[in-house]
Amino acid sequence: MPDASVPSPGPRRFRGWPRAAGLLGIALATSIVRPTVLIGVPFLALVLGLGARRVSVVLASALWMAFALSGNPGDGVWYVERGWALIAGGVFVALTLRYPNAAFSGRALGAVVGATGAAAAFLSLRSDAWGSVQWAIRDRMSDGVGTAMQAWRMMRGGEALPPALVSAVYRTVEVQAAVFPALLGIASMASLGVAWWLYVRLASGSDQGLGPLRDFRFNDHLVWLFIGGLLLVVIRWGDALAGVGANAVVFMGALYALRGAAVIMFLSGGLSLFGYVLVGLGLLFVPPLVLVGALVVGIGDTWLDVRSRTGSRAA
Repeated sequence: MPDASVPSPGPRRFRGWPRAAGLLGIALATSIVRPTVLIGVPFLALVLGLGARRVSVVLASALWMAFALSGNPGDGVWYVERGWALIAGGVFVALTLRYPNAAFSGRALGAVVGATGAAAAFLSLRSDAWGSVQWAIRDRMSDGVGTAMQAWRMMRGGEALPPALVSAVYRTVEVQAAVFPALLGIASMASLGVAWWLYVRLASGSDQGLGPLRDFRFNDHLVWLFIGGLLLVVIRWGDALAGVGANAVVFMGALYALRGAAVIMFLSGGLSLFGYVLVGLGLLFVPPLVLVGALVVGIGDTWLDVRSRTGSRAA
């Protein structure tokens, strides 16, 4: 196990878990496949690739193995989600071995990009493969929504749900199905963060596997991926290209919104409990306003680089 890739236990303990909890929340909110698989398979890949000697790691590996193998193999998505998680976890481990001192965000983004390339190459071998995956994902999402709505109806004593609500829910499912690659990429990065934090915590006893949000950043040139995707959505040179553009906008938009939140955290010096309550209420009642505001700040940071300039002036 490369020492440079795993932080050693320091005086600040039990402070890193909120970062992992936040990433777990993102994974649960955006994942259209089972988060236990997106977390468990990369965790097993980390154990096999980097090694571990503690009993706690062995027990955790057995638990995640059970999660990874659970479910119905007859479901077409069963193989898709496990194949994707295996590729993403393998690329993440390879990047960790090759660049042990690199930031987690760079390795996780590289793992998602590598898994996307591998999946695209595999799907290109069969003309009907992509359509089959889309159908399986949409079918699972529809089944899940149908089950949830049936349970809600039973809780209401069998009373029918408002037609407007039912229509809005199914429209949301259609939108999510159209951009499920972007949602899968976001959930995968968050799940890799949870898997990495768990591995570092169990293997070395350190809870500092993830850096603070205020330091989150990525390559500035990726802004052109967001701009290019936006142009494909606006110009609409065909449904296929428009779909590619929409997924690029959603994926990069999420990263830039998180980068905007990092800038705000840096400038404010961190949020108090009251600040977290306000952010939570904003995400609950006016999520578009909060997310768009963070997105604008994140994209602006590409050219302004507020954190570096502030650090230079302080120095």
